[in-house]
Amino acid sequence: MTDLSEIDKTTQEIVDEFAFFDDWMQRYEYIIEMGKALDGLPDDRKDDAHKVPGCQSQVWFHARQENGRIHFDADSDAMIVRGLIAMLLRVYSDRTPEEIIRTPPEFFEVLELGSHLSGSRANGLHAMVTRIHAYAKAFRDEQAAETIEPEALA
Repeated sequence: MTDLSEIDKTTQEIVDEFAFFDDWMQRYEYIIEMGKALDGLPDDRKDDAHKVPGCQSQVWFHARQENGRIHFDADSDAMIVRGLIAMLLRVYSDRTPEEIIRTPPEFFEVLELGSHLSGSRANGLHAMVTRIHAYAKAFRDEQAAETIEPEALA
């Protein structure tokens, strides 16, 4: 089984989990529960350098590369956004840069999140995915770097 199929497997697991819920209120509650379980970020990473622009809520992302894989840590001041972050990290964290770059967030379309999130939340979700892919491209392009600072993504 290739690593890409592992990403596919993870996204399918998320889609299957959401299929258990009968309505969107239950799905929102599940997203919030995932957000509550998110480890988050230490306060020293909640700064402007790690802040994701384009999000209505405050969102911070940090990435580091270890053994050729990118590990993401992230947090938000909004619980539903923390849940969305938890889903993104479940799919993209601990993957190679190439795996991340090759995997668009199509599972969000399957979940119909775009039509059930407010416009500003949908824009924020897009901004978070853009940040994840920017980190992956930066790590791919800077193979020797252990940590990419956010200003390198600009």
